[in-house]
Amino acid sequence: MVDGVPGRPPFVLAVDVVRTSAHEETGARLAVLEETMEEWVRRYRPAAVAVERVFAQHNVGTVMGTAQAAGVALLVAARHGIPTALHTPSEVKAAITGSGRAGKDQVGAMVARILRLDEVPKPADAADALALAICHVWRGQSTDRLDAARQAASGVAARQQRAYAAARTGAATSPRTGTRGPRA
Repeated sequence: MVDGVPGRPPFVLAVDVVRTSAHEETGARLAVLEETMEEWVRRYRPAAVAVERVFAQHNVGTVMGTAQAAGVALLVAARHGIPTALHTPSEVKAAITGSGRAGKDQVGAMVARILRLDEVPKPADAADALALAICHVWRGQSTDRLDAARQAASGVAARQQRAYAAARTGAATSPRTGTRGPRA
């Protein structure tokens, strides 16, 4: 959990890493994750939930587990009406370090610096989670505004297309006489 707004240094409210046994059934592991996230949502009432966008590189098994965990996060957020955002690992690294190819050590060091922490959060997953949260604080509102602008532009384009189609078929009426106008 990170609090902040673009243009000001964010600060950490809390960080934790949920660990489950690899020997447990997948459903039971996801249930632990869901219960923990529910507790955090009720306790901290976040304005948004940022989730790492999962993509396959080499280890499909790891990607599947990560995707399932991401799905739980999206589900918990949706259940509470909390907006969500997906950020790629390279987007997070670029936001935090300036390079989308930064290593874990560099990301951890920058997270500690940005959040004014005495040391790098441990384990590395905690630093990664904080990096994701910082990225969203810094980029999320801009992304939300861009998405809203795209949706508005799509709505305008759809209305213009309908008006054009109506004019072409002669369905348009004259505002003065209420009669159909000439076909274009």
